[in-house]
Order: sequence, then C-alpha cells, then structure tokens
Amino acid sequence: MMGRCPNCGEFGTITEEVVAAPVKKSAKQASRQIVGAPRSEPRRLAEVDMAQESRMAVPMQEFSRVLGGGLVPGSITLLGGEPGAGKSTLMTQFSGLMANQHGRVLYVSGEESARQIKMRAERLQIEAHDLFLLTETNLTTILGHVQEVGPEILIIDSIQTTYTDELDSSPGLVSQVRECASRLQGLAKTTGISVILIGHVTKEGSIAGPRVLEHIVDTVLFLEGDPFQTFRLLRSVKNRFGATSEVGVFEMIGRGMVEVPNPSEAFLAERVINAPGSGIAVTMEGTRPLLVEVQALTNPTAFGNARRTPNGVDMSRLLLVSAVLSKRMGLRLYEQDIFVNIVGGLKISEPASDLAMALAIASSYYDRPLPADVAIIGEIGLSGEVRTVNQMSMRLNEAAKIGFKRVLMPKTRRKLEDVPKGLQLIQVRNIAEAMDAVIPKE
Repeated sequence: MMGRCPNCGEFGTITEEVVAAPVKKSAKQASRQIVGAPRSEPRRLAEVDMAQESRMAVPMQEFSRVLGGGLVPGSITLLGGEPGAGKSTLMTQFSGLMANQHGRVLYVSGEESARQIKMRAERLQIEAHDLFLLTETNLTTILGHVQEVGPEILIIDSIQTTYTDELDSSPGLVSQVRECASRLQGLAKTTGISVILIGHVTKEGSIAGPRVLEHIVDTVLFLEGDPFQTFRLLRSVKNRFGATSEVGVFEMIGRGMVEVPNPSEAFLAERVINAPGSGIAVTMEGTRPLLVEVQALTNPTAFGNARRTPNGVDMSRLLLVSAVLSKRMGLRLYEQDIFVNIVGGLKISEPASDLAMALAIASSYYDRPLPADVAIIGEIGLSGEVRTVNQMSMRLNEAAKIGFKRVLMPKTRRKLEDVPKGLQLIQVRNIAEAMDAVIPKE
C-alpha cells in the first residue's frame, strides 16, 4: 500500500479499487432465472385473464383497507417506518393470520434470529403451522429456499440487509438494494408470489435506499406514529391496486397491534370539554373522514422573536394562518408564542383543517372556549375568506355519527345533499364571521 503518489507526489490521492473477475454471461443469466417461470410472450389486452388477479383476503380490516381491499397475488409491497414503530410486530401478526387462511408464508429475517421471532410470536399468541422462518441475508440462498418451500407470501425483513454475490458492494448500498429489489420483483411477477419488503428510514423520515426502490414496487406503505403514543397509522403512499393516501389505524398494546375500527372516537376520547384553545377538525385521510382535536396555546413571548411550534401540522400552514389572523383580524400574534398540537400523534397535511387551527389559536388568545358540540371544516385564503373543501357529505356524516350537533363550514352556492338529520350547518364566508359565530363576546 502506498501513501504517496509517485507521479504527482501528493499524499492521500491513491484509492483502493477492487477488480472483480468477469462473470460469464450464461452463468449470470442462469442465476437470474426463476425456476418454473413462464416464458414471456406478448398477449392481446382482451386475452389477459383477470381471474389470476383476484385478491387474497386479509383478516386485518385496517390493513386490508390500506392495501385496497386485499393482497394481490404477484404484487410487491414496501413497508417503511421508523425504528420501534412496530413494523416487525405488524408483519409477524400479518404472516400468522395469512398462513392460517391462505397457505404457506416464508418470513425471512436478516436482523433477528429464529428464536427472537419465536419469542415475539408467543407474545402475540400466534399459532400458524404453515408459517416458515428463515434467517438469511444472501439472496441466492433465499431464492433457493423459496423454490423448496413454495410459499404464497414472502416477507423480507429487511431489504437493506439482503445482498447478492454478483455485486461486490456491501449490503444496504444503492446498488445492492436496487439489484435485490429487481430480482424479487421478477420473482413476484413470474411466479405469482406476493412479496413484502420491510425498509429502514433515514434521519429525514424517508425510506432508506434509492428512490428507484419506490418505483420498482407496486405499493408503498408507511407505518408512522409518535413513539410516546399508542396509536400507529399505516399510510398508503403509493398503490397501483387501490387509492393512495389511505390510512389504517392501529393501537400498540402488549399483545401487538390492535385495530381501531372507529378512530374518531379514539382520538377524541380524552378531550377536555370547554377548554380554551381546543377545536375539532374534520379531515380526510384517503377515503376515510377523521375527527381530530386541534389544540393551540398562545403565550406572550419572553424573547425578541415569537416562536411558532407545530406538532402534527405543517409549519407553512401555521405561519399562513397566523399571518391571516394578525393582518385580517388584528390579533397581536407577533408578540405571542404559538404552539399547535394534533392529539393522538396524527399528522394533518390537508388545508381543510385551517379554520379549526385558526379558531383554536383565537380561542387561546382570547381565553374563551369554543362550543363543545361544533365541528369545524374549511380552508383559509390569504384574504381571510373561508373556502370550501371536497367530500363534504362524508365529513358531515362522520361528524353526526360521533354526536356533534353543529358544523361550522364554508358557505356554498350548491345545495348540500344527504345532510344528516338534526345536524345544524353554520355557513360563513370569512374568518371574521366564523369567529363571531363560535367565540363568545365579553
């Protein structure tokens, strides 16, 4: 090993480069070939048999909702989430239920031993005769076991620990992740085995590895939730077989992930009635309406610059709402620290929660509570106007089902259909009318 280059005379300019022996083309093709795979032939659209695309029923209703109604044979799914979110727990429960209902499931772990997985399965009270465990990271060996076991579902935990001998790079690098995912995609498409990949996340919260990994798979799911909260949200980011932005709600308890069939009631269970700075927003997560509590707290700042601290809402939306309240309503928020929190660890991104956020901030500023029986829907514009949002009928039905008597909403020219009986609609044009309607005068 040389420290100084004999040509230029500089130190530290020589790097090691590994030269691998060339692989014969025939051997490389043979290693890529999937035994039993049908020969690819062009077919007319009308000749494609849709019977083979029938979904496998998933016993977990929340999981089935996010997948679009079941697991499609031959699909490849990527599940991401932060460490400790419960990815392995959810997949262990899922694999046990699917093995009992649909046949053999092969669970491949590159991070845990078979005894560790067995301990978790006993804690989750899982008994599945057709659930096979494998601790392996070499992809060629994994594919060999797949041929022997013949599973209906293959779970890889995780794709970052899997590697192939054809590449000299370390597991988890871009080339290894891309190659292993491509090989597993070929396995799924040619044999009809449903493949589920578990992926790590980066410090920024995105799925680790190249972005091309998300283009290779058919479905991208993300398990999110506050580590200090019990609720976990399984969110669909991409789905070729169903709606995107769909959400399933689970609760993490001692015996694993438990489905929450009515998330709105769960998020509002610990709500304090007649507390200043609390408003109920009706938001949409995919095709599901959710009622969540938006909490706000304003406090005179002790420093030169007022702070804006969001938890569960986008910072840009908080800044927009604060600016509208300051400019259009005359609230002296420039000298107030503002904290906004979504109860339950939920993250809201749609603008339909703007009005609830604004009224919660105003309620805390004036120290006057909002009416407890009012749900709030609406987007706020820069001029202070309240704009209508989509899927209003579903939002109104959800508010009525939970027990709210009134809904504060944008004024619309169209006549609303299917308004629940006994639900009073308070329609407003701007933020001033909304504050007059729900914030009591002194």
